[in-house]
Amino acid sequence: TEGAKMAALEEGEAEIRVTVGILTVSDSCYRNLAEDKSGPNLKQLVEDPDRLAGIVTVTKCVPDDFQEIKDTLLEWTDVLRINLILTTGGTGFSPRDVTPEATRDVIEKEAPGMAVAMLMGSLNVTPLAMLSRPVCGMRKNTLIINLPGSKKGSQECFHFVLPALPHALDLLADHRQNIQVTHNAMNTGDAMSATAENSRTPAGSTDSPATVSATSMHSTGSHGSSSSKESHKQSRIDTTKVARRPRSSPFAIIPMEKAINIVLDEAYTLGTEIVNYRDVLSRVLAQDVVAQDPLPPFPASMKDGYAVRAADGPGDRVVTGETVAGGMPDCEVTSGHVMRITTGAPLPDGADAVVQVEDTELIKEADDGAVEVQVRILTSVKKGHDVRLTGSDIKKGERVLEKGIRMGPSDVGLLAAVGVTEVEVYKLPIVAVMSTGNELVDPGEPLQAGQIRDSNRATLLAALQDHGLPTLDMGIAPDSPNEMLLMLQDSLNRADVIVTSGGVSMGEKDYLKQVLELDLNAHIHFGRVFMKPGKPTTFATIQYSRQKKLLFALPGNPVSAIVTCNLFVVPTLRKMSGFSEPKLTTVKAMLLSDLKLDPRPEYHRAALYWPPDDPIPLATSTGSQISSRLLSMHMANALLVLPPRTDQRAMMRKGDLVDAMIISRL
Repeated sequence: TEGAKMAALEEGEAEIRVTVGILTVSDSCYRNLAEDKSGPNLKQLVEDPDRLAGIVTVTKCVPDDFQEIKDTLLEWTDVLRINLILTTGGTGFSPRDVTPEATRDVIEKEAPGMAVAMLMGSLNVTPLAMLSRPVCGMRKNTLIINLPGSKKGSQECFHFVLPALPHALDLLADHRQNIQVTHNAMNTGDAMSATAENSRTPAGSTDSPATVSATSMHSTGSHGSSSSKESHKQSRIDTTKVARRPRSSPFAIIPMEKAINIVLDEAYTLGTEIVNYRDVLSRVLAQDVVAQDPLPPFPASMKDGYAVRAADGPGDRVVTGETVAGGMPDCEVTSGHVMRITTGAPLPDGADAVVQVEDTELIKEADDGAVEVQVRILTSVKKGHDVRLTGSDIKKGERVLEKGIRMGPSDVGLLAAVGVTEVEVYKLPIVAVMSTGNELVDPGEPLQAGQIRDSNRATLLAALQDHGLPTLDMGIAPDSPNEMLLMLQDSLNRADVIVTSGGVSMGEKDYLKQVLELDLNAHIHFGRVFMKPGKPTTFATIQYSRQKKLLFALPGNPVSAIVTCNLFVVPTLRKMSGFSEPKLTTVKAMLLSDLKLDPRPEYHRAALYWPPDDPIPLATSTGSQISSRLLSMHMANALLVLPPRTDQRAMMRKGDLVDAMIISRL
């Protein structure tokens, strides 16, 4: 099957990850009375490259309501055209368990074999599985599978149907070359290996608009090491000729500004995806958002008090009833009458103003204080006083959010206010992070002679996750070209951007650049930058499985790694995520001490703070700036951009203003 797979690739057919929707059906989860553990777990299983290697394009939680389940399934099949829908929950004997009935009302053809496979597998685990009523079937090109509601049960049943899923999805998508691979394998008795092979890169519908993920797990390349022609080959690097290694770098050193321009020019956006409004925080909008309804949708009171006719003025009034938020008044206000009203409640017909309760007196009550009969209005008000008019906050059709903004908490609230529950955002790149070096061990391992703990990987992963980016921890690559090549191939199969640390200097074990050039045919755009720290920083692009992948090879010293990550990697990933201004924010700061200048431009770690009533922050150095001293980053929230030393200027003086690049929360 490997040869057939390679032949299909060589004929130019692209492999596309299957799009998946996960629908959690649960009254308690919908009302936030319980945590949805099954849905997130299924997402991990679906996107695991060793399982389905799919992309979850949308997730949703609905109550055990027949119509809501049915409406969601119809939207996902007919509008989003998702390849695979997994429901979890609502398949038991409870009176409100209606997921199978809603599913059966949607599908056009049943797939009873999958339901039988789940039941047979589950019965080997527990006899209670006979109480499950899963329905599986197809509507158009979408496969729908009902899974149990528990995390354990849904995971087990997913694995029971997984062997057949890739071929089923290929058949629905009419992905003929993959279908032929499986059929050929069936004829030779090797069907299971074919389905296992295809399960790493199941085909999707190439014209489907649902090419997106609510959790942003997008990859531009095919997955699984066997999907690339370069996979599993041996490195071409000869490690035996140590004496003949280069004594000087073959890479010209380039200015920092040029290096930044190169990486940003090579960065590209990955397209867009539709996400639920609850998952949009910190994402970049790819569309304008327009209000579908006015806000408020009716004239509403701004105060607790009385709805009045402004023309009546002060005086005694008969209280005709009340209007409260969430309800509608059942009568109108006429001259000489008022109606009690609460904040946010609809203004009753006949009333045109509100008098706050503080500007009234009680004249007469009834039923031992339970009823207000008459009140005295103490002040005159104008028409419209303390009334929010229809559309006064947001008009119908008004653009409330603009394409290109980064969504903050208030923006999420705006989406909720205007009833927009799904929006288009730019996809996030997946970033694979790996360290290199024989001397490195994982933090939890005991140290042996000559070993140090790997801090770079933890630091870089945390820095990228702090920016909301999906990451893959690829581990530690030993100083072996073959091992390094295999780990790089694995990273290229699974990620859009690869970040490594170590192995880029002039040591006899620094093989990374050679592996990139000789084994992966990478285009190394630069291998040295005129800067401190981070001189050996390397940037390359690789055409892999017909997709351009970006690779940042950062220096191995801990400070150099995180500084260059902030200077090169973060702006690149921000551009790929849709930011129109991807560079980090820079402000002017005043030095609190003298600083010696280096022959190279230096990015000096510092802590900024703002004195009271002073718009200019003060910058305090974090101490020794040697590139191995990670402690210098501990309190740093900025990098001071210091110019190179010249004959005219060897030092920056206390009180000088310098550029400070913000690298963490202030």
